[in-house]
Amino acid sequence: MRHRNAGYKLGRNTSHRRALLRNLVTSILLEDRVVTTVTKAKAARPHVEKLITLGKRGDLHSRRQAHAYLMTDDAVKRLFETVAPRYGDRQGGYLRIVRTGFQKGDGAEKAFIELLGAEKLLDEKRSKRAEAREKRREEMEKAMAEQTPAEGQAGE
Repeated sequence: MRHRNAGYKLGRNTSHRRALLRNLVTSILLEDRVVTTVTKAKAARPHVEKLITLGKRGDLHSRRQAHAYLMTDDAVKRLFETVAPRYGDRQGGYLRIVRTGFQKGDGAEKAFIELLGAEKLLDEKRSKRAEAREKRREEMEKAMAEQTPAEGQAGE
């Protein structure tokens, strides 16, 4: 019987599960949106919310507690400087889990877990990537156009 045994085991032993969740939480705080399985997203949600609450508190002890859990210094810095101030007046509910479909190999249900209010940042990143991709494509076409006449002259 599993009376009073809360939490998700995720088919892993304790140390592997802890490492998985620490990595997932660190990635969520750094990237604002992560694609994973629904179960992992649900397991990571309380950890992220607890860390954002620490970030909102903002004192040295909270920073040390966050640093003990997160994997990188960049994640701690981003948590306290950008993520936590975004939710200054909000009492919890900092994440959104959106189901996206099923995984090809084993049929596990996929979802993305994202921080609320990150839509603007993600749209900016997406537009920058599209501009860079377009620029590279134009450069490639220009290089191909320059190469083609040179090959035609060499053949004569």
